[in-house]
Amino acid sequence: MATSVRRAQLTLPVAPLGPENPLPGLRTLDQVHELDDRAREGLPRDMKRQIGNAPLRTTLPVRTLDGYGRERAATEVESIVIENDRLRATVLPGLGGRIHSLHHKPTGRELVYRNPVLQPADFALNGAWYSGGIEWNIGATGHTTLTCAPLHAAVVPAPDGGEMVRLWEWERLRDLPFQVDLWLPADSDFLYVGVRVRNPHERPVPAYWWSNIAVPEDEHTRVLAPADEAWYFGYERSLARVPVPHFDGADRTYPTRSEDPADYFYEVPGESRKWIASLDRAGQGLVQTSTDRLRGRKLFVWGAGAGGRRWQEWLTEPGTGGYAEIQAGLARTQLEHVPLDPGADFSWLEAYGPLSADPAPVHGDDWAAARTEAARALDEALPRASVEAAYTAWLAHADQEPGELLHTGSGWGALEVLRGGHKLPGTPFPESLIGEQQRPWLELLRSGVFPAPRKVVPPGPSLVAPHWRDMLETAPAEPLTEYHLGVAQWHAGDLAQAVRSWERGLQLAPSRWPLLRNLALADCAAGHGERAADLYAAAFADLCEERRDGEHWTAATAALGREAIDALLAEGRTAEARTVWEGLRPATRTTGRFRLIEARLLVAEGDREAARAVFDAGFEVADLREGSTEVSDVWATITDEPVPGAYDFRRLS
Repeated sequence: MATSVRRAQLTLPVAPLGPENPLPGLRTLDQVHELDDRAREGLPRDMKRQIGNAPLRTTLPVRTLDGYGRERAATEVESIVIENDRLRATVLPGLGGRIHSLHHKPTGRELVYRNPVLQPADFALNGAWYSGGIEWNIGATGHTTLTCAPLHAAVVPAPDGGEMVRLWEWERLRDLPFQVDLWLPADSDFLYVGVRVRNPHERPVPAYWWSNIAVPEDEHTRVLAPADEAWYFGYERSLARVPVPHFDGADRTYPTRSEDPADYFYEVPGESRKWIASLDRAGQGLVQTSTDRLRGRKLFVWGAGAGGRRWQEWLTEPGTGGYAEIQAGLARTQLEHVPLDPGADFSWLEAYGPLSADPAPVHGDDWAAARTEAARALDEALPRASVEAAYTAWLAHADQEPGELLHTGSGWGALEVLRGGHKLPGTPFPESLIGEQQRPWLELLRSGVFPAPRKVVPPGPSLVAPHWRDMLETAPAEPLTEYHLGVAQWHAGDLAQAVRSWERGLQLAPSRWPLLRNLALADCAAGHGERAADLYAAAFADLCEERRDGEHWTAATAALGREAIDALLAEGRTAEARTVWEGLRPATRTTGRFRLIEARLLVAEGDREAARAVFDAGFEVADLREGSTEVSDVWATITDEPVPGAYDFRRLS
């Protein structure tokens, strides 16, 4: 059959995302992938420089997604299917453009781990993330803020004369437009993926990209890459150079032979072909290869211990098989950000397809023979020269204007293109895409005035890039303008000026709680706990007087209530924390997150028996952060008994 591109609907059990958290993300980013200063000593110079290249303080201007639960219902999910007579790729344009499935027809094999559910969990930089398939991580160290966001998608002429699917968006953490082009030549076993990240600015920008591929694992699965060494990161804030495959008494190229979660960033020689494969006991599985720009390769394992298995179950359904991740990135490790020069771009080509190698050497004790056999099988299935030729052919089509529109993303790119006058052939961001969240900023751009809202609503998203901050500074100093200006100043590290802007806005603000909340958080960050507690209590009381019906007000009440209770309990002000609790919406108090907060509150009130009853009744905290121990920590304040398995999310076994 000729290659086809078509829309389709998947029906999956889905936990809805819920509304965005309307409170700006001012808190310092809590990163698991960080190094202590001493751990940087002895690292290669380029690695050390790129690890220190503009790490994020916050996820501004992107909003947090934490309003999801764990109740799933059968839901139709939009998809795009790219198919020939050998391979079928299913793409989810409304969820980060992830490849949900890569099915090889001749063998009937699913080449990637296909999650049977869509269950958000707090793994992305801005919260909601889900596991499985192939995801495109751009922005900064971690899972992209676009994980659960819609991308623009359209049909574009492919290099072989057929059709390809273009995905594109404006990545807001670094203000970088990017595109992902997927095409499947007729009779090909390999899906080609052309990627381009552009810097339209007059300044260098730290760039980040990792393609993450979830692959099924069992005791016989082995991951192979052209490397004899790896950089090991065991979530202890250090990198260690270790041998491949044997390290610490076990062959770590078999994912299930690690007890604890770990990253292995392979040290692939510069001249070597760039590839990574996951093969089963028969020597069959998935291989990913690319042009040399995508130099990094990595294996992530959850570990066979109780903690790793618990987290895997949390992301899908009990009884579902486990998975590992094989990954490919711009740098050697995910702790690095690579400088992208003004007006320049990074581009490369990836290929994904089946690999069949001789299982005897692949699973033998001779590592050199194992990876040589995998490399030989790859060269036979897809020569390196073919990938280079496909890349050259794709570059000639990278600027092709999209044809039939398949899906629509956000309006933020359209706003930035209008502001900067950027020319981005192949990835259009027309003004018609500008929506409700962007319109106040468009008015600021055109008139120099940030408009007052027409009705009482929580403030919309803030923009924080230097050019928007400059516009806010010269706009009339209305309360809402001062609110957004303070957020932009906070993002820039000018914390004292941010506080002054919020204090100025408070003097005439008809809606006081957003400014009071920001001032409270600033006091928390400065160590002024009592003053922060005062401000949080005042902010929550003001919100309760102002709020209306609707999910945005419910989300604001839950988000502010959660922060206020934390601040009040930290200062021992239990009665006031209880008052905030009683001001929450009844439906909010029944969610797992607030059941845990209720248990904390009961402990603070001295009623451990009632707190234990909360646990005995059962609850699930949907937005537990990766590696969180907060549930077991609260349990430990109630009893000395072992933590029940349902509440044990500790990373280690």
